[in-house]
Amino acid sequence: MSDGAFFPRDRSRHPPAYTPDYKTSVVRSPQKALISMPTTLSEETGPVFGHDMLGPLDNDLIQNFAKPGEMAIGQRLIVHGRVLDETGRGVPGVLLEFWQANAGGRYRHKKESYLAPLDDNFGGCGRTITDDQGGYRFRTIKPGAYPWPNRVNDWRPAHIHFSIFGSGFAQRLITQMYFEGDPLIWRCPIVGTIPDRDGIESLIAPLDTNNTIPMDARAYKFDIVLRGRRSTMFENRMEGN
Repeated sequence: MSDGAFFPRDRSRHPPAYTPDYKTSVVRSPQKALISMPTTLSEETGPVFGHDMLGPLDNDLIQNFAKPGEMAIGQRLIVHGRVLDETGRGVPGVLLEFWQANAGGRYRHKKESYLAPLDDNFGGCGRTITDDQGGYRFRTIKPGAYPWPNRVNDWRPAHIHFSIFGSGFAQRLITQMYFEGDPLIWRCPIVGTIPDRDGIESLIAPLDTNNTIPMDARAYKFDIVLRGRRSTMFENRMEGN
């Protein structure tokens, strides 16, 4: 452990902030040396979330934006796993927010430029809170791949974004989950910023046939580690986990 309540970051494991092949990192990467500051009491003890803040369908992206009697279009999935600290202990009471493109690879926001159709019954976002063992679970549809204006013909693999608030602000993490077997993972410039294969594979959720629902939904398992040497990748933003 560090002198405080959390393991120190291992920056050598995470992508460098400046990676020219990932064009947006050029303008958003730090231009000056980073400054290390001690954590405050509020950063070590908060935030705190309770299940009373969740709506009944917050963890069901198939239905939480759908009209009565309708559902989102796409391959139905269950995503589940645990939020862990570096020692392997589950972290309870963690708020997870997740968002993604629809089955055609399109996001629901005003600046979306991809011409794939919208799904009127899919909002693309949800949230849940981990249980006493750090477990979480939600339903969704498999997102589609989509092109993005990085290089001439770059495509993002199918992925789900995660925002995690740990037991303290020092455990704040934003990451992405990819799907086992997707060939676009290994061609993606964002994935390519990660310095080692083990780090990339920590972002790839394996198919979990033990948790599928027959004739309904496949399952994928994605565990998330907060801080330390085995921390789940934090995209390429050095200010994070």
